Amino acid sequence: MNSRLNVITLDGPAGVGKSTLARLLAENLSIAYLDTGAMFRCLAIKLGPEVEKLPECDIHQCYAEFSFSIDGKGNATKLYCNGSLVGEDIRSEEVGLLAARIAVVPTVREMLEKAQRAMGEAAPLVAEGRDMGIVVFPDAKFKFFLNAAPKVRVERRLKDLEERGERVNPVELAERIRRRDEMDSNRAIAPLRPANDALLVDTSRLTVDEELDIMLRYIKKCP
Repeated sequence: MNSRLNVITLDGPAGVGKSTLARLLAENLSIAYLDTGAMFRCLAIKLGPEVEKLPECDIHQCYAEFSFSIDGKGNATKLYCNGSLVGEDIRSEEVGLLAARIAVVPTVREMLEKAQRAMGEAAPLVAEGRDMGIVVFPDAKFKFFLNAAPKVRVERRLKDLEERGERVNPVELAERIRRRDEMDSNRAIAPLRPANDALLVDTSRLTVDEELDIMLRYIKKCP
């Protein structure tokens, strides 16, 4: 299969609504949804905070114990790690920061990129992450890059965490997001930035329905 025809990429920093929109887009198009950030989070929990110091052979050995797969379409898409459903335990801010740290390790990125491409070649999907349109699926026909004002992103992330029962200080959360942005944007490998051919969408003042409508109209108008 040609990934250019099968994959839609959706990139952007934390708190812009990537996950919600990616799921809705996949649901509307009746294709699978791939949360690549969840894959990094799974590895972050397994590898731990000292991953930067691990020899490549140890990282390869650890990753050899992992396998990722997706099943279903749209909102019903499920991500599995080693045959087990990936749950909400990976969604904490602490795990997110650790995932950002392992994202700078070349060996980790190479292994996950290979797994992500394999899933994109196997079935049509919406791939959500931070470097989908630039690195993992550079030939994708439809690419989107979302952004929003920092204050809006903090408010959205705070609401998301509270709905999951996690209490976070807004000031501390803002600092964590700032640090995550700095790590993602300044890393030497696949820094966070939009692809040259991506449609940029500022979600600061848009409703989810308005954002989804922009994407669907863009897809439908292109041959």
